[in-house]
Amino acid sequence: MMPSNVVSPVAEPPGGMARRLARWRVPLGFVAGPIALALARPTWQSVATGGAIMAAGELVRVWAAGHLEKGREVTRSGPYRYVAHPLYLGSAVVGTGLAVATSSWWVTLLVTAYVLVTFVAAIRSEEAELRAAFGEEYVAYRQRRSPPMARPFSFSRAWRNREYRAVGGVVAAWGLLALRVLFGL
Repeated sequence: MMPSNVVSPVAEPPGGMARRLARWRVPLGFVAGPIALALARPTWQSVATGGAIMAAGELVRVWAAGHLEKGREVTRSGPYRYVAHPLYLGSAVVGTGLAVATSSWWVTLLVTAYVLVTFVAAIRSEEAELRAAFGEEYVAYRQRRSPPMARPFSFSRAWRNREYRAVGGVVAAWGLLALRVLFGL
């Protein structure tokens, strides 16, 4: 048995449920969004504070997307030097900001459950795919044995990675919460 801090060089395929959850995480988010909006009890202070946290999380995502060459390599520049899954980290921060912005414990529970269930499944699936595609190169990256890359951030790379969709989602969520406060809905 390997110690828990060592990544197995043999990728264990994730179970069917993990794969399905990973594949359905975005559509599930679209289902959870209206529920979160309905449960929200935002105030100007919660929308401002949560919005700042959401913006910070989205900045992490943009930074990561501006370095990522999805499916072509094991990216080791930008935030990938420090964190194996910075897009999920940024999304978790966005989710935290959303929970704060809604000022609702129910939304906090919903966001927490969504992040834990879907992100763990997605990371598990992606890591199996990356091990299968890149073998020892990915294992070395996860074990922090590979040197970082010297690659500058690129907005065009972030655009190619369609990060504008996440930016739009964050702006829309924040805007809808602000409208609820503005019109007392």
